Amino acid sequence: MSSMLQFLYIVAFTILALLAMANLIRNLLTLGIEAQRNYGQPRSPMPSVSHPELLDSHGDVIDEPLLVMRSLSVDDARAQLDALYDESPGYGDESRGEV
Repeated sequence: MSSMLQFLYIVAFTILALLAMANLIRNLLTLGIEAQRNYGQPRSPMPSVSHPELLDSHGDVIDEPLLVMRSLSVDDARAQLDALYDESPGYGDESRGEV
């Protein structure tokens, strides 16, 4: 009885494995066909903007960087972090015994 059950498990998992492999091959072929189809189409010079933050008040595309970062030296960054730490609510709290 148990050998029959083991045989059924082997057959079931073999069928599932074959279905999975067939699905994988079909998806790879579809992906290849789609890639070739979209590759031949010329791209438009101006991509469509789908996010409102990329537009100004007139609806034109913003052509400037949205985030500008200046470089800091290690000493400047440490001074800013020390200042934030000194201004934190728990710093120098005498009631907790910390300084």
